[in-house]
Amino acid sequence: MKARAAIAVLVLAALVAVPFFAHETLIQYAINALLLATLAQGWNIVGGYAGYPSFGNSVFYGLGTYGTAIAMAQFHFSFAVGLVWSAILGTVCALIFGIPILRLRGPYFAIATLGLSAVMGAIAANVGIAGKNIGLILPLFRGDKLFYELSLALLLAATATVAWLSRSRFGAGLVAIREDEDAAQVMGINTTWYKVLALALAAFFSAIAGGIHAYWITFIDPASAFDPSLNVKMVIMTLFGGPGTVLGPVVGALILSGVSEVLSSQVSNVASLFYGLVIVLAVIFMPRGLLDLASGIRGQGLRYFAANMRRYRL
Repeated sequence: MKARAAIAVLVLAALVAVPFFAHETLIQYAINALLLATLAQGWNIVGGYAGYPSFGNSVFYGLGTYGTAIAMAQFHFSFAVGLVWSAILGTVCALIFGIPILRLRGPYFAIATLGLSAVMGAIAANVGIAGKNIGLILPLFRGDKLFYELSLALLLAATATVAWLSRSRFGAGLVAIREDEDAAQVMGINTTWYKVLALALAAFFSAIAGGIHAYWITFIDPASAFDPSLNVKMVIMTLFGGPGTVLGPVVGALILSGVSEVLSSQVSNVASLFYGLVIVLAVIFMPRGLLDLASGIRGQGLRYFAANMRRYRL
C-alpha cells in the first residue's frame, strides 16, 4: 500500500511538472488529451455505471463553452466567474433536461439525447448574446501552463469522483440500474433520480472542461461547441479503456488521443477510419475494455478472446 501511494505521488508530481520542461507543442497536445479524458470520465458515469448510452454529453460541453464565452466576451467577467457560471449552467440544464429524457430507455434515450445536441446548437446559432453563427471571441491569454494545470486538476477531480462512485451506495444503485432497471426499482431505488443525478454529475465536469477549452482557444461557434463527433469520441474512448471502471476512460482517452494525433498529422482521413476500427474491434474482442483485456490475458491467455466471443457474440 505504501509503495502504491509513493508511486502515485511520484506520477502526480511528474504530471504537474510537465509544462515546466516539455515543448509547447507537447503541452498543447496534453491539454487536449486531458480534457478529452475528463469528458470520457463524465460519459462513464452515465454510460458506464448507469448503462445509458448518452449521445448528448456534448451538449453540456457546449453549454460550458458558451457559459464562459458569454461571461467573458459579453459581460467582461473574469475567467473564474465564467467557469463557475459554466458549471452551474451545465448542471442545472442536466437536471431540467434529464427528468423527461431519462424516462426513456435504450435507443429512444440515445435518439433523444442526440436530438438535444442538434437543438442546442440551433439555439446558439440564432441567439444574439451567443454571437449567432458568427461565434464569440474571448480575450487572448497566452498561458498554456495555466490551462494544462487546470485541465489536470479537473481530470483528477473527475477521476476521484468516479473512484468514490465505485465504492458508494449511489454508485451501487447506478450499477443495479445498468444490470436490471426494473429489479432495481422493485428493490426501492428511485431510478429516475439516480439517473438524473448521474447526468448532472457528468454535466458538471463536461461543462467546466468546455469552459477551459473556450478560453484556451479564444474562439467558439455553434458547430464546434455542439459537435456530435465529440460525443462519439467520449463513447469510443470509454469503451476502449473499460466502461464502468475508474481508470479505463482515462487510459482509453490518453492512448487514442495520442494515436489519433499522430495519424491526423500524417493523413487526416486516417484518423476517422482509426476511430471506426477501434470501436468495431473493441466491441468484438474486448467488450469490457482494455483494462479487462490486460487482466484477462494475464489470467487466461488467448482463451480470453474465445470466452468473450462465446459470451457476447455467439
